[in-house]
Amino acid sequence: MKNLFILLLMLATLAQCKNEATKASDEQQVSTTSAKDKSEAGDLPSWAKNANIYEVNLRQYTLEGTFNSFNGELARLKNMGVDILWFMPIHEVSKTKRKGTLGSYYAVTDYKGVNPEHGTMQDFKNMVDSIHAHDMRIIIDWVPNHTGWDNSWIKDHPEWYTRDKDGNVIDPIDPGTGESWGWTDVADLNYDNKDMRRAMIDAMKFWVSENKIDGFRCDVAHNVPQDFWDEASKELFALGEIYMLAESEVTSHRNSGAFHTTYGWSFHHLMNEIAKGEKGPSDIVSWIKEDGSKFNQGFHMHFTSNHDENSWSGTEFERMGDAHKALAVLSYTFQGIPLVYSGQEEPLTKRLEFFEKDVIPFDSYKYQKFYQTLNNLKHENEALWNGKYGGEIQIIESDKKVFGFEREKNGNRVVCFINLSGETQGVEIQGHYSGIKDVFTGESYHWHEGDKLVIDPWSYIVCSNN
Repeated sequence: MKNLFILLLMLATLAQCKNEATKASDEQQVSTTSAKDKSEAGDLPSWAKNANIYEVNLRQYTLEGTFNSFNGELARLKNMGVDILWFMPIHEVSKTKRKGTLGSYYAVTDYKGVNPEHGTMQDFKNMVDSIHAHDMRIIIDWVPNHTGWDNSWIKDHPEWYTRDKDGNVIDPIDPGTGESWGWTDVADLNYDNKDMRRAMIDAMKFWVSENKIDGFRCDVAHNVPQDFWDEASKELFALGEIYMLAESEVTSHRNSGAFHTTYGWSFHHLMNEIAKGEKGPSDIVSWIKEDGSKFNQGFHMHFTSNHDENSWSGTEFERMGDAHKALAVLSYTFQGIPLVYSGQEEPLTKRLEFFEKDVIPFDSYKYQKFYQTLNNLKHENEALWNGKYGGEIQIIESDKKVFGFEREKNGNRVVCFINLSGETQGVEIQGHYSGIKDVFTGESYHWHEGDKLVIDPWSYIVCSNN
């Protein structure tokens, strides 16, 4: 009897273990499926795998500053090889507390409307159709951190905003100092309010569903809670191939899958320092190692200019001097997606007014061919594709003033030597290179071990095998 009891106890224990194992297996399957679904939902859109970004400052782009007038630029930009057009905020600008004559694009009056200075909603839709007809994509600048003071939310839902002890809505606060950023023309949103979050996500979905845009560049994304981005991105990705770019270098923005791309601010600052002679190739190697330890997916956006840099820090000519083209080449051939700001192909040699009308003086398009060459290389050579679709950087030279590296993917190869100094530099080839051609000059190279290269100040050799 005792033996029978022991046998029954053993059988019961085995059955329980089996059930627990089955349950654990089922839970693991659910967990795995959920992770897979999340990963697939946030996968990089197929059209962005080898894409570049061009930022459109619509107010300053043409004399008219309208959607209709910008349509006339699409064929030229397509010929230049532009893929993704990022439009600075297209919404109406609040008049209350506005800065300057026209105010800031980032003082949004209505998240579901357009700035009448740019045209009508139908004009915008027509422009989106034209962009898609030219086989390009459009993302719009989204301002989730604050609104303009004329936004109806302030009157209808004051609880959606950050308020002081007296109940007054306030402008945004720097979380690092607890003091105002000085953005007095906007009112800070309160992300503790679930209804506001819901309205924000619904407004974002409106532009995808009703206006066929392809994604968002999210302003001041680092000051918005991560769990909001998790929720918003999940709903946006469910609508189709949506591209998400964060104005931040917050690791969780990419590591969570909420964003495909974050700003390469730290690399941009490093390039500015290189241009001043304060940093060099070895610092790039250090940056690669440090950055790689933080992010486990996605990629940065790299640039020599954008609307903030141009207006507030200076043009690339002011900040980078004779190094500006060499650093543009680096931003294009480095791991990440490259950005060109409105007018850089001219090139734009002045700071654009931010709150006033200040038309870009397009005339010669002197750098158009330069950017076209880099865009074509990005399209045609898989080694330079974005994120996991491109090749890792393999360092060839970094001890002196020349940064030499190669990238390879599925037999596609790009080899670069960039002189990051104002003096002529010599490089001794390590290894053997054949079947490669300079993308700028068309010259074919067959380099052997020990061959010497001489590179002029702030010059570059960029070679491809296709």
